[in-house]
Amino acid sequence: MNKKYYIIDFDSTFTQVEALDELARISLGDHPDREEIYKKIEDLTNAAMEGKLSFRESLTGRILLLEATKEHLRALVIRLKKQVSASFSRNKKFFKNHSNDVLIVSGGFKEFITPVVLPFHIKKENIYANTFVFNAEGKIIGYDDSNPLSFEGGKVKLLRELNLPGEIYGIGDGHSDFQLKEFGMIKKFYAFTENIERKTVAEKADHITPSFDEFLYVNNLPRAISYPKNRILCLVVGNVCDTAVKVLKKDGFSIRHKSNFEEKYVADIGILLLGESETIDDDLLQRAVKLKTIGYQGNSKKQFSHELCTEMGIVVFDNSKNVDSIAKRIAKFINKGDTYKSSNFPNLQLPRVENGHRLIHIHRNVPGIMAKVNQVFARNEINIVAQFLMTNSIIGYVITDINSEYDKQVLKELKEIEDTIKFRILY
Repeated sequence: MNKKYYIIDFDSTFTQVEALDELARISLGDHPDREEIYKKIEDLTNAAMEGKLSFRESLTGRILLLEATKEHLRALVIRLKKQVSASFSRNKKFFKNHSNDVLIVSGGFKEFITPVVLPFHIKKENIYANTFVFNAEGKIIGYDDSNPLSFEGGKVKLLRELNLPGEIYGIGDGHSDFQLKEFGMIKKFYAFTENIERKTVAEKADHITPSFDEFLYVNNLPRAISYPKNRILCLVVGNVCDTAVKVLKKDGFSIRHKSNFEEKYVADIGILLLGESETIDDDLLQRAVKLKTIGYQGNSKKQFSHELCTEMGIVVFDNSKNVDSIAKRIAKFINKGDTYKSSNFPNLQLPRVENGHRLIHIHRNVPGIMAKVNQVFARNEINIVAQFLMTNSIIGYVITDINSEYDKQVLKELKEIEDTIKFRILY
């Protein structure tokens, strides 16, 4: 089997921001013309990322505008550690298990990159970036212009020098990342769009990955969550306040905002967020087989059938006063399995399990079904760390946390238990 390497960009990929832009906001905080200078630096960054300006021209221009010192760099590192991209943060275990395979390759600078990525078990020798030049007072006056990463096409030059033996996959948001594929240095290029989508880059990518979870999922690699949230379609229908939509968008769900529940979305919808007075007829609801949860801005009992939702394993949240709280409850249900303050489901608030797996089983409330669930685990010699069960007159809702790896046969057996309504893996 060929060894695989993962080349990961830093700015706007590993972190949510462009580090030099952030450094400018620190170093120029008291400068009278700071807003004008910020704009110049951002324009230089974007021009290079979109391939409209050579990287070297962009880098030189930005460095000259910074007026930064070692003290400013220390403040930058503190800021960047808080702005690691969410999907990278939750997949720290992947980096620990693949510490020999992951390389950070960036046109940024080691002085701020190294302290941010080292806690993710990325080896120091696998961090490739530029380095600053300082004067005697600790002010940045330039950079090492002999480093291949300071040149246009620097990532291509570097990978040619490294000559890595195996399949190489690249993840990044900019033109310099795509160049690795353009010049045949990597097998596939994944345009990372969690923080910013540069259309000129995304349209050339082998795959657009809105999160690191998506990259791990399509490559069948171990990950913190079993199914990327960007693949869960959230349909917003009617007049729903923007802040509620932003809650779900920030959490990584794929959002479509429509004035009505269009037929083309029925088969694929995972989350439905409805404005006040919106209704759903039973026929439409019955065909929404992937629908996991509905949020309603108001009192939903007269707008659609709660009984049918319960029978289908669809969790309903509504609130006549605070639609933001509905969005947060939806996110907690998808992320943790919480059904707290649901209008139709048994209420459960759950801790998050660390270094384990969480399975959700929704079933009809009939005698003996819990015994059948646990028999599946026993037959497959799986140890249960914790189990949470709540029922109402119609359904049972059971969460099972396990700490061992499992065969896919286990999942098949759980789904095939008689009276199962819905089953899914959270993480």
